[in-house]
Amino acid sequence: MGSADSKLNFRKAVIQLTTKTQPVEATDDAFWDQFWADTATSVQDVFALVPAAEIRAVREESPSNLATLCYKAVEKLVQGAESGCHSEKEKQIVLNCSRLLTRVLPCIFEDPDWRGFFWSTVPGAGRGGQGEDDDENARPLAESLLLAIADLLFCPDFTVQSHRRSTVDSAEDIHSLDSCEYIWEAGVGFAHSPQPSYIHDMNRMELLKLLLTCFSEAMYLPPAADCGNTNPWVQFFCSTENRHALPLFTSLLNTVCAYDPVGYGIPYNHLLFSDYREPLVEEAAQVLIVTLDHDSTTSASPTVDGTTTGTAMDDADPPGPENLFVNYLSRIHREEDFQFILKGIARLLSNPLLQTYLPNSTKKIQFHQELLVLFWKLCDFNKKFLFFVLKSSDVLDILVPILYFLNDARADQSRVGLMHIGVFILLLLSGERNFGVRLNKPYSVRVPMDIPVFTGTHADLLIVVFHKIITSGHQRLQPLFDCLLTIVVNVSPYLKSLSMVAANKLLHLLEAFSTTWFLFSAAQNHHLVFFLLEVFNNIIQYQFDGNSNLVYAIIRKRSVFHQLANLPTDPPAIHKALQRRRRAPEPLSRTGSQEGASMEGSRPAVPAEPGTLKTSLVATPGIDKLTEKSQVSEDGTLRSLEPAPQQSSAEGSPATEEPSQAWREQRRPSSASASGQWSPTSEWVLSWKSKLPLQTIMRLLQVLVPQVEKICIDKGLTDESEILRFLQHGTLVGLLPVPHPILIRKYQANSGTAMWFRTYMWGVIYLRNVDPPVWYDTDVKLFEIQRV
Repeated sequence: MGSADSKLNFRKAVIQLTTKTQPVEATDDAFWDQFWADTATSVQDVFALVPAAEIRAVREESPSNLATLCYKAVEKLVQGAESGCHSEKEKQIVLNCSRLLTRVLPCIFEDPDWRGFFWSTVPGAGRGGQGEDDDENARPLAESLLLAIADLLFCPDFTVQSHRRSTVDSAEDIHSLDSCEYIWEAGVGFAHSPQPSYIHDMNRMELLKLLLTCFSEAMYLPPAADCGNTNPWVQFFCSTENRHALPLFTSLLNTVCAYDPVGYGIPYNHLLFSDYREPLVEEAAQVLIVTLDHDSTTSASPTVDGTTTGTAMDDADPPGPENLFVNYLSRIHREEDFQFILKGIARLLSNPLLQTYLPNSTKKIQFHQELLVLFWKLCDFNKKFLFFVLKSSDVLDILVPILYFLNDARADQSRVGLMHIGVFILLLLSGERNFGVRLNKPYSVRVPMDIPVFTGTHADLLIVVFHKIITSGHQRLQPLFDCLLTIVVNVSPYLKSLSMVAANKLLHLLEAFSTTWFLFSAAQNHHLVFFLLEVFNNIIQYQFDGNSNLVYAIIRKRSVFHQLANLPTDPPAIHKALQRRRRAPEPLSRTGSQEGASMEGSRPAVPAEPGTLKTSLVATPGIDKLTEKSQVSEDGTLRSLEPAPQQSSAEGSPATEEPSQAWREQRRPSSASASGQWSPTSEWVLSWKSKLPLQTIMRLLQVLVPQVEKICIDKGLTDESEILRFLQHGTLVGLLPVPHPILIRKYQANSGTAMWFRTYMWGVIYLRNVDPPVWYDTDVKLFEIQRV
């Protein structure tokens, strides 16, 4: 039958379904088979031939027919899984049912009255295979569907290479088959790399798309504050009920991490033949991150019985979560597995950067946001992996692409979620001492970015990019400023030598943030000044010797520190500063230091194209909720300071002030009314001005400024290299106050961030699945869809 004919017949069947108001008997095979028996329609065809409006009409007018369609389609998948899909016809039926369910499920999820439908037992729905126990028949439809998909994903000659020579396989082989021998790709826990097969990849992809659609019920529930709402589909699929959980988790992870879009290393080879692996890898990455959507703040749930995995758990570990995928991820521990995962993720994250050197030379992947979520989950659920990443300079292969994405997306409102996850990952990494140490490695790879050219380290790159985000990003990034500066504070005690470019950027930020109108215009703005002063104090106290560039920049901009020390606190001065605000709207638009040439091949960050869709995000918790303060002891160990946060304020330490929850609201442009009600008072200014940690810097200026001025007068100097040479050999030993303890603000998981990740992840998946547009014309509740 030609494809035009099959489309026509399929369309006729759909019209019959929408016009029949009487229930069609489940036993009327002649009617139901029209939907899957003879048709050869692609998933795109199914979406075109079954408009959402028609599914809704059946849902309202003849609900029993929609119910029968669903459970007949599930029944066919169960039968296919039972028989092992040997004939071409059976394979076709499985694919057709899979496509039809992918189309129909979102229209069922959007209606609260239907939400329980798949979790109810449908009479006769379990009768696919013969000889089943009666209790099998009582399985809810959702469970039958999920188990059938899992079986079908390891079906020889359909989704995996058959290991048998003869084709006379009997059905029980499917039941006795050890799917661990059929893992899709070599990598973690599996050494054999199967022969690639285009057909198997396509069939896996169709089934994974259906699986992702099953999981997407989460999109039709509004974001919940308690975040305790576990997704029943994910919960069942990742439980011990699914005998394929381990091989499937391994297959998904290995398929993603082994993928190399460059192919055989021949430039432009993707133009010669299409890469059929990429759609599968994208789908695998999306399914993987959704199955790992687990609130780690509540992860001390009942333990899994020890039989589920071959690896023993450390007794010291807390009981593993019920979610086996999270459990397996948290138990990976072999160095070679960590190396494989890290290399794979770094290779894929760096792909868009390679792309800018030789335009179009390699296939440009689009799923970097899913990869960032996956990397986040790995670090969050597997601390051994996090320490492995930070053990070598390989962490810089993750850092550079993240900085590239942050710089590239800073002007684009539709990519604000990408900005957040990039910053969250760097915040997580910055809580570990090793990250700060790694940043001292010279930065020699020249990734094309529109930032000033500099010679220096990865720390310089980080500071220059952060400065660019703060000074030329769009308004909605303001809530991230405190996160960005917290990262710089966390790494500052370990930075051996900042370049002049980076030093000037830090002082430009201080200058911008310490203007009186900025300090007085919102209740939390002064925290940014506290963070920057803490950065300077850490570097002066712990890394003075190599940082003559920064010391010189501080001396040159000494007036900023004197102005801060003499900040006016009387009501007329406060009033006058706020008047100035109306004339100078943005403190950051002034470029403090000469930008100079940008990097070769760079393109400026561009705003989103008009009409670009974006999905809304829930608010991120304030920096005090995101982090926990820890003090670094003499031996380098950390000790939490959380239980008694008030103690430090009397000591005048740099961390005296901690931004509160209100902080994000105050600085958000949309809450003008909220900040309108708030107005600064003399008492308020005095309350924090007295705690500004200026002692170390003032002492430094007191000692060094007269010496530098003397050199200039004696030698008639205008050349800064002579001054820098003097500062390099200078010392302040015994002249500065006693070094303060190093404070680190470590990321801590909480249900607020868990909810943020859920909305972000599903927003990414929603926007990335356009062919076919699985969720586009349905009523999602987890986020709003907006046009930029």
